[in-house]
Amino acid sequence: MDTARVLGVDGCKAGWIGIALDGNTIRGYLEPTIGELVTEAESDGPLDVVAVDIPIGMPDEGLRTADVEARKAVGNKLISSVFMTPVRSTLNETRHEFASAINRRHTGQGMSIQAFGILPKVREVDTWLRRTGHRSVVEVHPEVSFAMLAGRPLTVRKSTWAGVHERCRLLREAGIEIPANLGVAGTRAAVDDVLDAAVAAWTARRVSQGKAETLPQNPQEFSDGLTCAIWR
Repeated sequence: MDTARVLGVDGCKAGWIGIALDGNTIRGYLEPTIGELVTEAESDGPLDVVAVDIPIGMPDEGLRTADVEARKAVGNKLISSVFMTPVRSTLNETRHEFASAINRRHTGQGMSIQAFGILPKVREVDTWLRRTGHRSVVEVHPEVSFAMLAGRPLTVRKSTWAGVHERCRLLREAGIEIPANLGVAGTRAAVDDVLDAAVAAWTARRVSQGKAETLPQNPQEFSDGLTCAIWR
């Protein structure tokens, strides 16, 4: 039995949801900030790896190789699920049109409204990492992890009934049977948020076991000094 304790994290409307794996025990957490979530999870025991579904490491110019390779990994059906991470100089912009213009100057591409929408959470994780110096935090993308778990890109979105059941089956076959009672995490987080946090935990466990791979194989590093790679 794996004795490492790991946490998979995904953003949600209520803040952040976490799924912790501790041997055969699965627990859910939900807190308004990433810092509070990790602290709450750590109150039940130390965490070996925390895997977060949010970009860690923002480029100064151009596109992250991690995002380009992640789009290939998820396949054409789900390619839109991978947002291209904007450049760091957009991080504090509060208006989409300004952020998009800055991004276009540095990458040749504007910024989608979806990518702009996650900037506050990118900023939150970026600030938290710098303040706490938390070790063993890695970036994941749920659909990249599910593709790795399935051995192929998935073709059905998790917003559909079939997509939910396929992902639950994949997790169950990997030994992750999400309990019906996740406490407040189960009553306030959406189904797709729970699935994403659970597969992030699966990847976190692979990282702890030394089995995980990175996209790209050789992680990048930009002026922010953060190691940039998507783990799977």
